[in-house]
Amino acid sequence: MSSLRVRYQTIEFGGVDIHLRTLRDNQEFSDDHGEAEALGISSATWPLFGIIWPSGEVLAHLMADFDIKGKRILEVGCGIALSSHVLNQRDADITATDYHPEAGSFLQENTELNSASDIPYVRTGWADEETELGEFDLIIGSDILYEKEHVDLLSRFINQHAKPHCEVIIVDQGRGHHARFSKKMVILGFSHSQSRPENTDYLTKSLPKGQVLRYLR
Repeated sequence: MSSLRVRYQTIEFGGVDIHLRTLRDNQEFSDDHGEAEALGISSATWPLFGIIWPSGEVLAHLMADFDIKGKRILEVGCGIALSSHVLNQRDADITATDYHPEAGSFLQENTELNSASDIPYVRTGWADEETELGEFDLIIGSDILYEKEHVDLLSRFINQHAKPHCEVIIVDQGRGHHARFSKKMVILGFSHSQSRPENTDYLTKSLPKGQVLRYLR
């Protein structure tokens, strides 16, 4: 990890500042012990967890004033976990998950950087049948429909961890897989709606094909 170049950023959410240590860019790579390779994570995809993406910013801004009272919340494919940090500052019951071997360490470092309480974290893949995560009232994610095969894996994983009454919010980057995913979610008993992100002046990079996908059961 010593060869990695990082940057420090502060993102404002009203009167709240979230400080983050992220990868400097999407060219960084460090897998000296082959842990990521063993998990099937290539050098090209390795850095993706450690960057703040536009879809992640949109989700975090949605969570900044979302009704969280009494809700157990799960962020799937959290990456740098911006939304989890925003929710943690609001004292939400938030758990973060990701498959990447470094996501947990970045989460912990950024929690300490924000002088915040620890965020429960589980490293798990969507194909894992036993995760001990339990069930949640709200499940969130951003840019997680990255590959075609993620449609089946993610829908099953969400269904596995959704309470009988559950809301799911995914900010999709627009990679062409959300229609098939929505059909899967409807089969699993969720209603579906989608809309373009609103009031995104805070974005430094546009999200031309982005959609906020909402599912309710």
